[in-house]
Amino acid sequence: MMPKRSIVIGEHKTSVSLEQEFWDEFCNIAQTEGITYSALAERISKRMTGSNLSSAIRVFLFKHVKNH
Repeated sequence: MMPKRSIVIGEHKTSVSLEQEFWDEFCNIAQTEGITYSALAERISKRMTGSNLSSAIRVFLFKHVKNH
């Protein structure tokens, strides 16, 4: 079973389901950028075209790795 993690975006609490490897990379990027993972999730959510934050995070991670 994939773990769910709670994230606060603005004042809205939501959850994301990410495989451990995706979550680790997501947190590494936030740390490298000097921001919280909630702030990174908020940035990603503002660019979302769909309604699924977990998928949007995976796409963000894919593009980030591809570009670096």
